[in-house]
Amino acid sequence: MNQREVTMLVIDDEPQIRRVLRQALADDHVRVLEAGTGRSGIDLAASEQPAFIVLDLGLPDLPGVEVCREIRQWSDVPILVLSARHSDEEKVRLLDAGADDYVTKPFSTPELRARIRALRRRHVAMPDGEPLRIGGLVLDLVAPRATRDDVPIHLTRTEWDLVRTFVRHAGRTLTHQQLFTAVWGASHGDAQQHLRVHVRSLRRKLELNAVQPVLIITEPGVGYRFESAP
Repeated sequence: MNQREVTMLVIDDEPQIRRVLRQALADDHVRVLEAGTGRSGIDLAASEQPAFIVLDLGLPDLPGVEVCREIRQWSDVPILVLSARHSDEEKVRLLDAGADDYVTKPFSTPELRARIRALRRRHVAMPDGEPLRIGGLVLDLVAPRATRDDVPIHLTRTEWDLVRTFVRHAGRTLTHQQLFTAVWGASHGDAQQHLRVHVRSLRRKLELNAVQPVLIITEPGVGYRFESAP
């Protein structure tokens, strides 16, 4: 196998979808394993230890959410969910079950490839203590210290907690509730309102253009996604 090649598992009962994914990722040095049922997908995930999983919700034997939950019991492999269902409630349910991101059918191949690349980047851990550099922006999570072009940026304690959560899960869509629990340690309260205020403040400080953010992306009705390589 090519040294740069990674293994991806596609769990989908539609052969045409598996073919589209296989062709779309052919130039990204990806070896694609295929499973047409939830149970065979779980078995392949356990035996092959893929670097990435694309999971369809409409499987013939098991609900996709159950497949996701079972894999999450023993693996933190990035999981991207594909589904024809478009409701925000469904997206939140899958993300809360352990999925990393969610794309609805029909999907754009360039967008799908971009989402996969972002999740693969997230899964490659940065060396401990190394600052994150995005253009002129530097985020040192250990110090903690934020600068843009060597000019210090003041972040509040809550904003640093949000930044740490975003960076730790860069490329992954986090629900309002996941962020609320991670930052405030609370399972009850107006998560969207709390986050709206603090995310607006963070964007003013970290984005080059807070009106058109490229770092902290809103997933309408669901939550936010942090892009470490916009």
